[in-house]
Amino acid sequence: MAAQLSEETIKAQVASNYFGNFDYLPNVANIDFALAKKDIHVLWAEAKKSESDIYEMFVQLILTLGKSRIFNKHFPPKFLACFDNKKIAFIPYSYINDVFYINDFNWKVAPSDHSTKEFNLVYEKVKFTIKETSWVFEFEKDKAELKNFVKYNFSEENYSAVRLRVDKHNFIDVYRRWLEVVKPSININWDSAKKEANVSEVDFFIADLLSRNNESLKELSVILKNNLYMVKNSAKDLLFDTAVFKFKDKQEAHKKFWNRYDRPPAEKYWDYLVLRRDLLVPQDIRETKGAFYTPEIWVKLSQEYLADAFGEDYQKEYYIWDSAAGTGNLLHGLTNKYNVWASTLDTQDVAVMHDRISNKNLNLLEEHCFQFDFLNDNFEKLPKNLRAIIEDPKKREKLIIYINPPYIEGDSRIGKGRSGTHKTEIHKKYQQKLGKASAEIFAQFLVRIYSEIQDCKIAEFSKLTLLAAPNYADFRNFFKAKLEKCFIVPADSFDNVKGDFPIGFKIWDLSKKSIFKKAKTEVFIPDETSKKGFKKIGKKLFCSYDNRKFISDMLDELKFSKYEMEIGHLSSIGNDFQHQNALFIDSIGRKKIAGGRHTVITKNNLITIAVYFAVRKVIPANWYNDRDQFLYPSEAWKKDRKFHGNCLCYCLFNNNIQSKYGANHWIPFTEWDVEARNNFESHFMSDFIAGKEILQVCEPPKQNSLFEEKEPEKFGKPVFGEQAKKVLKAGQELYKYYHKQPNANINASFYDIREHFQGTKNGRMNNKSSDEKYNELLKNLRMEIELLSKEIEPKIYEYIFLEEQSCVFW
Repeated sequence: MAAQLSEETIKAQVASNYFGNFDYLPNVANIDFALAKKDIHVLWAEAKKSESDIYEMFVQLILTLGKSRIFNKHFPPKFLACFDNKKIAFIPYSYINDVFYINDFNWKVAPSDHSTKEFNLVYEKVKFTIKETSWVFEFEKDKAELKNFVKYNFSEENYSAVRLRVDKHNFIDVYRRWLEVVKPSININWDSAKKEANVSEVDFFIADLLSRNNESLKELSVILKNNLYMVKNSAKDLLFDTAVFKFKDKQEAHKKFWNRYDRPPAEKYWDYLVLRRDLLVPQDIRETKGAFYTPEIWVKLSQEYLADAFGEDYQKEYYIWDSAAGTGNLLHGLTNKYNVWASTLDTQDVAVMHDRISNKNLNLLEEHCFQFDFLNDNFEKLPKNLRAIIEDPKKREKLIIYINPPYIEGDSRIGKGRSGTHKTEIHKKYQQKLGKASAEIFAQFLVRIYSEIQDCKIAEFSKLTLLAAPNYADFRNFFKAKLEKCFIVPADSFDNVKGDFPIGFKIWDLSKKSIFKKAKTEVFIPDETSKKGFKKIGKKLFCSYDNRKFISDMLDELKFSKYEMEIGHLSSIGNDFQHQNALFIDSIGRKKIAGGRHTVITKNNLITIAVYFAVRKVIPANWYNDRDQFLYPSEAWKKDRKFHGNCLCYCLFNNNIQSKYGANHWIPFTEWDVEARNNFESHFMSDFIAGKEILQVCEPPKQNSLFEEKEPEKFGKPVFGEQAKKVLKAGQELYKYYHKQPNANINASFYDIREHFQGTKNGRMNNKSSDEKYNELLKNLRMEIELLSKEIEPKIYEYIFLEEQSCVFW
């Protein structure tokens, strides 16, 4: 091929000269070159217009595939390839499949950037595989050999013959494809099966996956027997004439699907695949039933806490019941199987536990693992030996309810929860005592234990809302128990739990009556470099905030007159860190977002608004402070004019004021300061900073003194500390540079300046500008603002906007 040909021309020639029987798909999912036949992808390739390194081309292709995750949507082809204007190379896809499941790998990097650490990591991982398993052909010298290779390996009987290994890394993707291909071919009413027989698609998939020659290898709820499924459930007869389910299409879709995979997976994965069936359960069902796997590192840590709280021999001296056991992973590591019980909502989970027991992967007694709906069933359904413990006051004091219950929250605004979470018998029975906490499923677990298994111990994983949320005061006043020990971990360390918030493990003694007020907990995060898999990073204070006033009460006290000039608008929600992103200052003329609180900003409330805004913004929101509440402060802040100036300075460069929505009253400089070409429309902010008198829109009429409103707080001229002055100086340099631009808007706001240099894409401002001088000025300004934030932060605790330093790290 000629060297001067474009890449697109080279791709078209390779497709027509060697793969004429296939559909050529250019640039699918950012892949340079793809071939398909009857909707089956048969080749993915990287292409270059000039001579290139084979190793680097393959690595770039692998990064492209990993970034797009196209293998989650299409069966991967038998081969990957790369080619340039002189040569083409092939490697079997199955030989590099494991690369896509490297732990903690950043697949978001640009595949074309060969300088990244990710590119180098993949290069090192696959270079030996490429060297040993690739076929390389030159277009001119090896034309005949290349055509023979394609003819043999891409014939209809061969191009789809690749069998992919199934393991713990890709079984979720395989399940998703199974739902599309195999599920529709099974002759069963899925809704009836789920409702009355308590089996689901997951059970049929596991039966398929853990089979050899279409014979299931494990005795679980559903068993594959050659060309049909059998359900091991006596309740099945209540719904169907027989426990046998066949295929609608003589098993054609089933055969075609499983011809693409090696099954069963390696035996070392069997227990994991059965145990982690929760990953295959839909999100709404997982939330309602609590099908969330507790990570092994937190299981181990929680059992260390149990030993610390109840003594090293606690397993001999105490009874343990996990009433939301799922497949039993929370109980892994316990040794005294005669003192442990596990109940779960689903019978198939019981079958999984029995299978794990038989394979010595779970140290429990089969008779102690049973189906029980904790929020609906009567205790009379419990095994006799467990019921005897619950009914004996002395033994009950030695019972630990050890659980990781569901975290789903219902929609209290309409009086019902998602998936019927409010409709449990426990909710009906205790709704008045739970108050707004009745929306939480885990609160329903706790209230039943507290009320019906009195004086026992509870060791539970859950969110921290019951400790800290202001709306849950009724629950705290009802649930009188001593919090003995607690640790918190990030929620996203649990599989499929999204969000930056803490999950706590809390040990309660119900025999000690105490209303929760505050407690310091230990903070842990995952750490793969540690032998234990986690590390302690500090301590965190949690408070109930009951009978406290909040920072939003400051806004309630503000008075606004229609005779005052409106200079901006504050949008705010709640009083906690989790709503930090919903807090912003913008222009009066901009259309307001529905919901939350909306406060007009004037000269009379500017300092209060600035303090409110800066206090809630300068400390970044994160997973451990997510629910911390900002409080109504002490009066001392009102006399600290330097604090006022620092907060105002912070606001000047952290707002969304835009001149296109009306006069920009937020320019902190004069025309002389920034060498503007003309006069500003408004001098409000520079006059305010200078302490000049600012007139109202018009004088209000005089009122009868009997009805006069209280005069607004007068704080005097704000005082800027040294760091605030540095921020203003850095801001001035940025404004100056902007006003040198030929098309500068005289009345531009800080937001307008950023938008000018950075531009927008799809309605959002870009992160950087192509103007390096601007980037440097903005970087310097942000550095000074960060230092200013550090100066404001201690004052937040001094004036009690927040409780004492709530998280201390070491």
